[in-house]
Amino acid sequence: MTGLRILIASPLGHVVADPIRSTFEGSTVVVARNHDEFLSAVAARVRFDVVSADLIFNHAQLEWTFDGLDVIEGLHQADRLAPVLLATQGHSMEEDHLAEARLRSDVSGVVAKSAGLHTFINSLRTVALGQALAEQHPKSMRPSLFELFDGRRGITAARMAGAIAAGNAVDVGSLAQVARVSNNTASKLASNYVGPMMRARHEHDDRLPLTQAAVFRWCGLHARYIVSWCRRHGHSDVLEAQR
Repeated sequence: MTGLRILIASPLGHVVADPIRSTFEGSTVVVARNHDEFLSAVAARVRFDVVSADLIFNHAQLEWTFDGLDVIEGLHQADRLAPVLLATQGHSMEEDHLAEARLRSDVSGVVAKSAGLHTFINSLRTVALGQALAEQHPKSMRPSLFELFDGRRGITAARMAGAIAAGNAVDVGSLAQVARVSNNTASKLASNYVGPMMRARHEHDDRLPLTQAAVFRWCGLHARYIVSWCRRHGHSDVLEAQR
């Protein structure tokens, strides 16, 4: 394959850029190491033939502010849709992001970085040809947060979880203020909103009471995805530092 336009969205994209150029002769390979470089790349060019993006960026700050799912949203917003290959590190923190990726029709495949450069390039070639990669891992039987954060109640739960995950809520009063819900709604965080999600995913020991403290801990465990979801769905207000 020659003459491809390839975007690699990764803090370490320069490491694979030269091997990709050598493999796909005559191709244009653009590396976007962060959000600003990604926006510049999609704004300055016609559509890419294929986009590879890290599912979670291996960078202390970026992992909280920009990820592979943001790349997909950015392609939509810029009207630069292209086949997307997501690259994973293999960390448990990727589980929630990966669960959403598997449900999205705009993801053509997922490849593990540990599989090596040869596998990555072959996967890139497959996706560039308009083909989807075969699923390598069985789908979890647990409902994903992407599915649970749907509908009016799901969105309210996500906003409250986002306020907690961002460190902006420490009790019912601050939760109600930041998430812009009533004190009555905030007080039902465990019983009616996030708590049922924890039970549906079997992430709470039923021998113990499901308290607000348990929910706060759960939000911390899933914080990266919760923050990402809020950021990408127009709820960044719950993530902003409070004055």
